[in-house]
Amino acid sequence: QVQLVESGGGLVQAGGSLRLSCAASGLTNSRHVMGWFRQAPGKEREFVAAINWSGGYTYYADSVKGRFIISRDNAKITVYLRMNSLKPEDTAIYYCAAAKYVTNWSAQRQYDYWGQGTQVTVSS
Repeated sequence: QVQLVESGGGLVQAGGSLRLSCAASGLTNSRHVMGWFRQAPGKEREFVAAINWSGGYTYYADSVKGRFIISRDNAKITVYLRMNSLKPEDTAIYYCAAAKYVTNWSAQRQYDYWGQGTQVTVSS
């Protein structure tokens, strides 16, 4: 059974930083694309960032490009999201997801497994 468990969320002031982690278990191999999505109150869930299995390719939403960094440690089967220069509009529940194969990195329907999410709140 595949499990994705996010951690690292919390309350931070605007301009601050947080690092989210997503520990995966039960995946048959480490060659999954890993992604982060978020859902703000009253809004639909949206794509944040994704990384291929080797870590050599990353893709970001325009809203976080230059501020967030996605990375992974395949030995630990863990993916990270370093969030810098946080803004109040980054407040959301952040979800980790894994996909065996994607043709569209930001398409939620292409991700096979999802975590339960971790809350990030940025105060102004």
